Amino acid sequence: MMLDLLGGFGEKGRTSLTVNSGNDRILLDVGIKVGASGAEYYPALHGPIGDINALFVSHAHEDHVGALSWLLSRGYVGPIFMTAETRDEASATLAAYAEPEDFRRFPLPDDRIEIFEPGDTLAIGNLSIRTGRSGHVVGGVWFAVDDGESRVVYTADVVPDSNVFVMDTIPHCDLLVFDASYGADPVPGAARAREISQWVARHPQGCLLPTPLSGRSLELMAALPGPFAIHAGMRSSLEAQIGATAALLPGVSDLLRARLASAADWSDANPLPSLPLLADDGMGEAGPSSRLLPRADKAGFPVLLTGHLPAGSPGDVLHKAGRADWVRMPTHPTLSGTVDIWEKAGRPEALGHSCAPDLLEDLKSHIPSLRTQCRTGQRIAVSQGSKE
Repeated sequence: MMLDLLGGFGEKGRTSLTVNSGNDRILLDVGIKVGASGAEYYPALHGPIGDINALFVSHAHEDHVGALSWLLSRGYVGPIFMTAETRDEASATLAAYAEPEDFRRFPLPDDRIEIFEPGDTLAIGNLSIRTGRSGHVVGGVWFAVDDGESRVVYTADVVPDSNVFVMDTIPHCDLLVFDASYGADPVPGAARAREISQWVARHPQGCLLPTPLSGRSLELMAALPGPFAIHAGMRSSLEAQIGATAALLPGVSDLLRARLASAADWSDANPLPSLPLLADDGMGEAGPSSRLLPRADKAGFPVLLTGHLPAGSPGDVLHKAGRADWVRMPTHPTLSGTVDIWEKAGRPEALGHSCAPDLLEDLKSHIPSLRTQCRTGQRIAVSQGSKE
């Protein structure tokens, strides 16, 4: 089995790789890199597209699905496997992050989407593709690909210690391609949630919390210390996410349903509220937050950023200028979760994705089998030895 590393290795963004075994080749995720331009915006996919037998999408965030219209424009005609929740969110992601002309000519092709449930095992040729809940977003999954001789697990984005979502245990494998977004950050999610709650409590006059529509929004809703407002355009999506009880920890759905029912709706025509305001997206690149960040900045309205800030993004610019605060709300594994994933997978050889090279080096002392020199554009072999 061979892997082509197409994006997200030694970098954050454009997460994508192919798994190749004999005549079978599948593509796992097809993301874009926010803040990049030209070829670096897209996966480093060279050569014929026609030998890709299938595309599997882990979830609908832009760094995992944002290059789908681009892939279709290059001639991909095969099936696209995703969960129903990913399908329902993908068009909005493409509208925000795809090249407008690509999206106009190649919107989400509903007739080619194959829906599966987290936990299903799928087959393409000689490849068996097992799936499990990621703990990152409703409908998000990891993939375990087996060709009968070796097994590789691609976690995509996972959260083993989420306060909201369920993550299924990663199986033993010969190679673990894991979410290394935070490197060796040791601070657990519960501590960060308390820090965010305390920050919000110190701003009773109101504040803006830009957030991705799926995933982190529910984590923030669970962490906020009191009443809050949401951009009105988020409500239907949040209701659907909260209704997906199989993806949520026991009791969380009822808690979040009550919190959402009491949340105030806010629209662009309203004055800034005297409440914490959730608005998508998390970087200020698209959605309501792309309009709200400059408005809040002009008004001196406090802003708390809680996720990844690509260089040059509106959120990054405000933060570097000292006009927005930042506290990470973990929606990827912190150190204890990363080590636990690796140990439960049988301590296999490992690659970290979505992580800068210096942070990978920090992880090496905790995960001795981590291959820190692998980069986007390389091809690597999967050796046998760890699978059970």
